[in-house]
Amino acid sequence: MAKNKVAIVTGASSGIGRACAIAFAREKVKVVVARRRIEQGEETVKILQEAGGEGLFIQTDVSIEEDVASLVEKTIEFYDRIDYAFNNAGVEQSLTPLSEQTSLDFDKIININVKGIWLCMKYQIPYMLHHGNGVIVNMSSIFGLVGFPKIPIYCASKHAVIGLTKSLAIEYAKQGIRINAVCPGFIDTEMISRGSIKTPELIDYVKQLHPIGRIGTSEEVANAVIWLCSDQASFITGIALNIDGGFVAS
Repeated sequence: MAKNKVAIVTGASSGIGRACAIAFAREKVKVVVARRRIEQGEETVKILQEAGGEGLFIQTDVSIEEDVASLVEKTIEFYDRIDYAFNNAGVEQSLTPLSEQTSLDFDKIININVKGIWLCMKYQIPYMLHHGNGVIVNMSSIFGLVGFPKIPIYCASKHAVIGLTKSLAIEYAKQGIRINAVCPGFIDTEMISRGSIKTPELIDYVKQLHPIGRIGTSEEVANAVIWLCSDQASFITGIALNIDGGFVAS
């Protein structure tokens, strides 16, 4: 990647988002760290700076249009460009029988996981068009490709991300913008520890779901995101890339 490029990473205060922010910084890309949590967001910027990179934290709730518009506007004000975007912010769904799921659950998950990514692209793409190119990677999941019991809202949200990705990839392909999605399997992040997969028995079961025999790391997902943003992937747009240790294949 060329120097002086700028990337926006949402949900960048921990896990995959933070790993991707660090990976961009290693490529000498300036990183705008977007997240609701101030302390963790500022901590990510500090990590980038200690590693010799450059970062800017902008507090953002991706489900709120004004926040997303402000995120993009402040990025342009500070850096005057957007070259890459990793629209990663999302929430999980606890394993719950359908009868116990609520409209509040539905609205929260869809608003962040789907509306949030739609809003990000709505405001990112016009500035990318201004420069004549750009790359966007959206966070989907293996559950955007298959179903899974007791998390239907989450599955629906991640299927929707792939639909958004493919549709806009086609719309902007001839205008120099590539848009792809990544579909991680189970990754060793806070999302796992916050959810229902806490006991050693469940962790072992989840590992066995992946033919490779383990869950993934945030860095492995970040490596794929960086590659999709690079010129090495210049003929790739509109795909949903599995990073899943063989989960979907099995």
